[in-house]
Amino acid sequence: MAMSINADDCTACGACECECPSKAIRLKGAAYLIDASKCTECQGVADAPQCDDVCPSGAISRAA
Repeated sequence: MAMSINADDCTACGACECECPSKAIRLKGAAYLIDASKCTECQGVADAPQCDDVCPSGAISRAA
């Protein structure tokens, strides 16, 4: 499983990119996106996905 960013809700603040230990988050256009092939949901690093914890707009969730 991987995390996902809803582009409509993303404010492009950059908080998530700085917190990602697997470097799976990057800016594309006006919003950030998560590379599902790199996302580990912070397993082995933290108890919960750090990007979701720091996102001020609530744009990040587990991918369906």
